[in-house]
Amino acid sequence: MIVDFSNIEETVIPRFNGGEKEVAARMYVDASNKIMRGKLEPGASIGLHTHETSSEMIYILAGTGTALCDGQTETLPAGACHYCPKGHSHSLINRSTEPLVFFAVVPQQ
Repeated sequence: MIVDFSNIEETVIPRFNGGEKEVAARMYVDASNKIMRGKLEPGASIGLHTHETSSEMIYILAGTGTALCDGQTETLPAGACHYCPKGHSHSLINRSTEPLVFFAVVPQQ
């Protein structure tokens, strides 16, 4: 199966999980996974949240982001993959001057 993000309508979510500004995302969701290609403009963030029932993997496609994971700060350049295990907390922040483009998978566990 091919997930063609160019044929999925973009959803803009203001202050996602209490973050700053908005995240623009194209998402494929089924009973097993949420698969997303997202973008954070400079100064935007996905707020700190806990993955109670799932984990999440975020692969950085372009730009540089910052993840806060369980109180630790991680710098995420293009090509880096951030993993937040089930039961842990994280956020994603774009502190750069360029858009942050990422691919994320949240398996339903």
